[in-house]
Amino acid sequence: MSDSPLLHPADNASVREADTSNVFHSWSAQGTLAPFVIASGKGARIWDYEGNTYLDFSSMLVNVNIGHQHPKVIEAIKAQADVLTTVAPAHANNMRALAAQKILSHAPAGFEKVFFTNGGADANENAIRMARLHTGRDKVISFYRSYHGNTGAAIVSTGDWRRIPNEYSRGHKHVFGPYLYRSEYWATTPEQESERALHFLERTIQAEGPASIAAFLIESVPGTAGILTPPPGYLKGVRALADKYGIVLILDEVMAGFGRTGEWFAFNAFDVVPDLITFAKGVNSGYIPAGGVIINNEIAHAFDERVFPGGLTYSGHPLAMASIVATIEAMEEEKVVENSKHIGATVLGPGLNALKDKHSVIGDVRGSGVFWAVEFVTNRDTKEPVDAAWMGKLKAALLAHKLLPFMADNRLHVVPPCVVTEDEAREGLAIIDAVLTELS
Repeated sequence: MSDSPLLHPADNASVREADTSNVFHSWSAQGTLAPFVIASGKGARIWDYEGNTYLDFSSMLVNVNIGHQHPKVIEAIKAQADVLTTVAPAHANNMRALAAQKILSHAPAGFEKVFFTNGGADANENAIRMARLHTGRDKVISFYRSYHGNTGAAIVSTGDWRRIPNEYSRGHKHVFGPYLYRSEYWATTPEQESERALHFLERTIQAEGPASIAAFLIESVPGTAGILTPPPGYLKGVRALADKYGIVLILDEVMAGFGRTGEWFAFNAFDVVPDLITFAKGVNSGYIPAGGVIINNEIAHAFDERVFPGGLTYSGHPLAMASIVATIEAMEEEKVVENSKHIGATVLGPGLNALKDKHSVIGDVRGSGVFWAVEFVTNRDTKEPVDAAWMGKLKAALLAHKLLPFMADNRLHVVPPCVVTEDEAREGLAIIDAVLTELS
């Protein structure tokens, strides 16, 4: 291993060749892959093995909220490695307890327990399990426009195309959530969209049988599906329906949580409190895989005398817990969440809307904090999406201008790290402007 040229590669091509020869990539046909090569990064920038530096407007998979290679988080991982590298989840460990305390300090009142997982998918998996066991019911209602992870129940809760080849889990029902720009409810205002989407959700509950429904599983702000900020009153209406019919409300904060929307949890902006909160990604910026479920007291104490039939070998892994503690402390000290809100309100929001005024290919702009979507159309009146070929040209041009984008369907998701500076955010907007001018 020590003699391998891959330890100190001189070029991108050798890394790419070794990768595609030996690594099986997710969500991909393997034969035509040409992955982007990354050597390292710092803050909101990354670079390859040939010295090319890029502004990261993807945060990898919308998870590097604290930026690349934050020194405090790296040091915490190293320090924990010197003390204890792993521990069975049945044992007590100070770092796991500290991580739980740090997370709970930003949760609403009425939450005192955290169940740790390896990531967001198994966080949602275990939240579903808790809801089913707590209610004695089976069905889970989620959105067609959603992504909840690639494990058994999580992928079937997911609404997009990735669900269809993987439908092996039982009891999942889907509805269309609110999305005013492409309303399924013939709405013309946010208030209409909220009211009509809630009406359809309640009719679905009634048609499926309220006594059969264990949980709503909803992303507070659906991310991969298009950064669909819920309209006024919607999440509060879902909370009311959950209370009316005895349904557990699970809010998926895996992508939206820990600063991404300019809040510690995205649902804070909507004056709603769920029963279970799932998290991952931004809790430690993915430095070491970690996720979990924040459990309200009623559900947590339901298992005081009853065995919870779930667990993972690496639940609360010490290195991951150390990275969580250090991440949250750094975010508090450096006011990273406040920076996210400020950048969204003063730079990204106004800047992207100015681009919409300038470029007719932009049909819609939506978001908050450092969590924005730009939707591209061939015609603003018909809202016909641009095709994959156009999006491919957009991606290639952005990379040529040294900006690493996050693309989904006909959208560019503008999702830099929460530590992005005003100058870096404006630099990214200028690159997007220049590329759209070129493509037009």
